[in-house]
Amino acid sequence: MISLIVCALGLAIAQIWLIPMLLNLGNGQYLLSNRDSAPPEDSVRLGRVRRAATNLQESFPSFLALAVLSIVLQVDNYDLALYWLGFRVAFLVSYVAGIIYVRTLFWLGSIICLIMMAVALI
Repeated sequence: MISLIVCALGLAIAQIWLIPMLLNLGNGQYLLSNRDSAPPEDSVRLGRVRRAATNLQESFPSFLALAVLSIVLQVDNYDLALYWLGFRVAFLVSYVAGIIYVRTLFWLGSIICLIMMAVALI
């Protein structure tokens, strides 16, 4: 379970910081400035990555809490945590690609994994 927590933290770092930074390299002059002027407009892809990151930030604390509780209470939620991580990666890819209905199914799958992890702890 600890390895999945570390992988999930890696996903969060990549999705919240690394990918947006790489997609925003063209605005390096602005990023290195004092940012006194309005920021340049985001590309469609960068906007999607940022919205997907915001979505991750909404469910990530719940995942971390459930994963840590699974370790403390010695409940085997490894498979559900792995599925959650897979759904979140698939959600990011489908969001950036603009695949709307499949993206919703991946999001729903990740939420169901969190609910099942919580139920297993009871």
